[in-house]
Amino acid sequence: MVADNRKANHKYEIFEKIECGIVLHGSEVKSLRDGKLSLNEAYAHTRDGELWLVGADIGLYAQANSMNHVPLRVRKLLVHKRDLLKLEAKTNEKGLSLVPLRIYFNERGIAKVLLGIGKGKQMHDKREDLKKRDTDRDIQREMRKKNR
Repeated sequence: MVADNRKANHKYEIFEKIECGIVLHGSEVKSLRDGKLSLNEAYAHTRDGELWLVGADIGLYAQANSMNHVPLRVRKLLVHKRDLLKLEAKTNEKGLSLVPLRIYFNERGIAKVLLGIGKGKQMHDKREDLKKRDTDRDIQREMRKKNR
């Protein structure tokens, strides 16, 4: 795994996940292998029948010199046509967004992006999730103590 967007699970309620490829330059691949990536402000959207990743910050690769890439450029995502049509239909619904959850290399060494279709959480939903997580943690802690 190269990068994980941990804030996405806090800010969004994820309904569905889809894996897609990403079009990268050579220096971007090298930077990804070095772990120089930030997905904090990234999102995906469809335009003109194509899927695009916006706001993903891939740091510069030091050894590339003049052949380096632009860190915040818009990158094309690769999905099947039927998946693209499904994503377009879902994002046209009220309040649904495409959020990159993770970027990783698969077993063949190809860079992949895991997109989540989600709806933004309200502040009270975030508080409820934190409370539930704390109570679950306390229960697990007590169970471990009891099993000793």
